Amino acid sequence: MLHKTRGIVFKTTNYSESSVVVQVFTEKFGLQSYLINGVKKPKSKIKQNILQSLHLLDMVVYHKAAGNLQRIAEVRQQPVFLSIPYDIVKSSIALFLNEVLYKAIRQQTADDVLFEFLFHAIEILDRTEAGLANFHLYFLLRLTRFLGFYPDTTLTDSANYFDIRNGYYSKNQPLHSSVIQDPQIKFFTDLLNSNFDNLHLLTIPAADRRILLGKILDYYQLHIEGFGQIKSHHVLEEVLS
Repeated sequence: MLHKTRGIVFKTTNYSESSVVVQVFTEKFGLQSYLINGVKKPKSKIKQNILQSLHLLDMVVYHKAAGNLQRIAEVRQQPVFLSIPYDIVKSSIALFLNEVLYKAIRQQTADDVLFEFLFHAIEILDRTEAGLANFHLYFLLRLTRFLGFYPDTTLTDSANYFDIRNGYYSKNQPLHSSVIQDPQIKFFTDLLNSNFDNLHLLTIPAADRRILLGKILDYYQLHIEGFGQIKSHHVLEEVLS
């Protein structure tokens, strides 16, 4: 049976000399793997360049509930990116976000709210020109809301620490070192109170931004089993420095 769905490309892996397997987070079925035969051939109906990380797709797919590899009948990039592939800062942000999403999202069931957030955020990244240095930090914090470990902000106004292990603000130093504290805690709170439209108003020094990113990735590692190490943030930090 054929189904129409939007999708976000997470990863493309070579399957044979001319075929690939594409992992796509779909609006209708969650994360799915699609075998595309002959995509590397010059006359392929599906062009390989639309299968790059975080590309946004309109798809017509065959879906079997018990299938490990699904099939695509039709696919097109929609919307077509205007800047991400051609802008080194945006492409570095996209590479980093893609690595995080690939490690963090594994469900093979529909999640309309999460999908809409991701799709919209990627569209914003493609068209925005301001606030790019903070985009990935804000994105990661917003994403935790959909993954189930958004920070508890009850004591935001009176706290001196954010407890990374337990996910809440604390007035007193926890009995461990997994914390965000002065001066980064102010920027952390500012990010939580921001939105995509006003990120350009938030100024975070490069050194503090690097520390915050490390702490937020620690937060992900503590709250997502098997999340592991992220490698692409080193490239991103170099680009943003």
